[in-house]
Amino acid sequence: MTSGGSRARSGPAPEPGSGRSAARGLNFQALPSEGYKGRIPDFPLDPIVLFDEHFKDGAKVREADAEASADFHSREGVVWCEAWRSPQGAAWAVESWRWPVIAEYCRLKVAVELDPGANAALVGQLHRYREQIGLTPAGLRLNGWQVARDEVGARRDGLPVPESSGGRMSARERRLKAVGDEK
Repeated sequence: MTSGGSRARSGPAPEPGSGRSAARGLNFQALPSEGYKGRIPDFPLDPIVLFDEHFKDGAKVREADAEASADFHSREGVVWCEAWRSPQGAAWAVESWRWPVIAEYCRLKVAVELDPGANAALVGQLHRYREQIGLTPAGLRLNGWQVARDEVGARRDGLPVPESSGGRMSARERRLKAVGDEK
């Protein structure tokens, strides 16, 4: 067993706009807040075949269930399209090596949805997939992504627009705010 060395999740996670991230040269890729509008690739995995098991003349019989398999594949397609319409789809579009992993996430999500008694290991694996492909806040940071603010849409809708400092104040700004004006 090896010891020492850096690990993917050791130390503080990189933060957009932090001095430490800037000093290390980490730039976060901005993803479109309105989601990915480009072409969605074809689902890269072969259709799954579900089986029905029953007893016939005292023997266990296992037969392919074409209807259940078609329903499963149809739901996979819906989940695949929903995932691709997220802001993360813009990053995935240029990283075709991720597509099978995204497809595995979609397949697992459908399996968990269709099995109300899905075990905790499957649900935990689903969360790990979400993080790996950037669908969680931690996953966004690990991939070096951040969802861009839609300031134009906010102004159009008359909503207050947050400052462009990434929503986080530096230690200096916090000290000055504590002493200075009320914002």
